[in-house]
Amino acid sequence: MAQTISIQAALDLIKDGDHIVAGMAAAEGKALFGALHTIAPRVKHVTIDNCLPLSPYPFMLDEAYKNTFTIHSWFFSGDLRKAYHHGNIHFIPNHLHFAGVKRLDFLKPDLYIGNATPPDEHGYVSLSLGNVYEKRMIQQAKTVILEINPKLPRTFGDMEVHVSDIDYMVEVDYDVPVLPDTEPNEKDLAIGQHIASYIHDGDTLQLGIGAIPNAVAYALKDKKDLGVHTEMLTTGFMKLYQQGVITNKKKTLHPGKMVAAFALGTRELYDFLNDNPGILLLDGNYVNDPSVIAKNDHQVSINTTLQVDLAGQCASESIGSVQYSGTGGQTDTATGAQKAKGGRSFIALYSTAMVKNEKGERTETSKIVPQLLQGAFVSLSRNDVDHIVTEYGVAELRGTSVDERARRLIQVAHPKFRDELTEQAKKLGFF
Repeated sequence: MAQTISIQAALDLIKDGDHIVAGMAAAEGKALFGALHTIAPRVKHVTIDNCLPLSPYPFMLDEAYKNTFTIHSWFFSGDLRKAYHHGNIHFIPNHLHFAGVKRLDFLKPDLYIGNATPPDEHGYVSLSLGNVYEKRMIQQAKTVILEINPKLPRTFGDMEVHVSDIDYMVEVDYDVPVLPDTEPNEKDLAIGQHIASYIHDGDTLQLGIGAIPNAVAYALKDKKDLGVHTEMLTTGFMKLYQQGVITNKKKTLHPGKMVAAFALGTRELYDFLNDNPGILLLDGNYVNDPSVIAKNDHQVSINTTLQVDLAGQCASESIGSVQYSGTGGQTDTATGAQKAKGGRSFIALYSTAMVKNEKGERTETSKIVPQLLQGAFVSLSRNDVDHIVTEYGVAELRGTSVDERARRLIQVAHPKFRDELTEQAKKLGFF
């Protein structure tokens, strides 16, 4: 049976060489990780696996701790990008549905540190905002420490853990990390409208993270009977449900239910999730399995990328060889949607970006390029790309040859770069 202890007593459990797994995003143990750096004088070689950490923890950001703590991450946040040059932060290549499964094949955790709701009258806590890999790690960890926070929403699906399966509980009362709504700009709205024109009443949706997916949600307000099967449940989905756009009535898998692996958004979203039987948060290995996604007729996947080459390769997680974010579920959802009856996949990006040149000056550069930056990691291969969308339109690439897709991609590039891209395509032998 779980023992309630203080933060300091929980930190005292960590010893030399321990391997710790953190809950993902808002499911992380914020209080313990916020104080983890305080044990640096007495421990050595502690490793932490995390995924999209949301707080600026000193153990990650302060270079003074680089020889004590090593961080392995499935998905970089801005804070991890800032500290990457310290040399103790490393990326774990993954598809989201295999993230926890493959990591456990390699290494079992000594400790799992996450958060949960207070126990109910039956002795069950809810893992609340994430089960991408959290429950699997709890089942495998030698020691389980959960921060018990009454401000977390109680969610349904596969989120219940009995107190007999928890070693230690730490009582906390901090505000749950939020992802604020961002106002879509003109480019976001244009991309959102382009994609919305391909969405039919009754489709089931997956939306990724960021301003463009938010703009897509905004553009869907006139649709009917949409469903949700997504890795990340966002505030945009909540708003569409409240507007009567999402009903989940037409879904062929889990009809009547929104299905996700984790949730991240505003406080209003968390209030909406609380005790809501219409939402199922399930194991990420199930939710993001392409063969499971494909069971949703008319499944639509909508994600973003950083750069696309003229063959259709999408570099969505790195700028050159520098890790920026992660693959996440992009390949999972894009391939799963295309396997579905009537399914479609969309990858969106702005046509240009402002990039520093060799002189340090910021210049406008095309994000549709002849070839990816040297060392760039391909998140979605050219074999799996379907639709590419910019503010200038939609390039339908399904089934096209290299010459045809190059022509179509050039048509949705910024007009000032189209002639140059055409000349480069000729030099590469695309046409």
